[in-house]
Amino acid sequence: MTTELTPELAATIEAAFAQWDRDNMQPTIDFFEALLVEHPDNPYVLYEVGGAYDTDGQEEKAVGYYEQALPSLTGEIRRKCLLQYGSTLRNLDRFDESLDVFKKACAEFPESDSLRVFKALTLHAADRKDKALATLLLVIADRLETPEIKRYEAAIRGNAEYLANL
Repeated sequence: MTTELTPELAATIEAAFAQWDRDNMQPTIDFFEALLVEHPDNPYVLYEVGGAYDTDGQEEKAVGYYEQALPSLTGEIRRKCLLQYGSTLRNLDRFDESLDVFKKACAEFPESDSLRVFKALTLHAADRKDKALATLLLVIADRLETPEIKRYEAAIRGNAEYLANL
């Protein structure tokens, strides 16, 4: 029993992903639940159990696993868990909580475009469409390196600021 992501545990998790079937998640759920019995309270396994339930459409169940895992996760896996947790809260119409998760996650991982995109999805779902579009415009201005976008970058950023302040 370990609370770390050992190479052996990482390999076991990867093997489970090779069998992942989005149309039939029960074998994956069963696998990760059994793995959790072997590694109780392991945040990496908790995260994977949550993700399996989430993919299966059992968001309420997934939330608890994400919440248990998050305090002990770090780095890239923490970023992924925050994204999935915030997205799941959005799917449960818990928009304020979702936005709070994404606000903190974006501060912790400012380089993460995926966090900003999923934050925009929550803003849109919360009927804050101007702020959602502003967020996406900034992702475009920050990351799309085409001559056309670079030419109009100042205008894109100006429009994003305008929309964000409506």
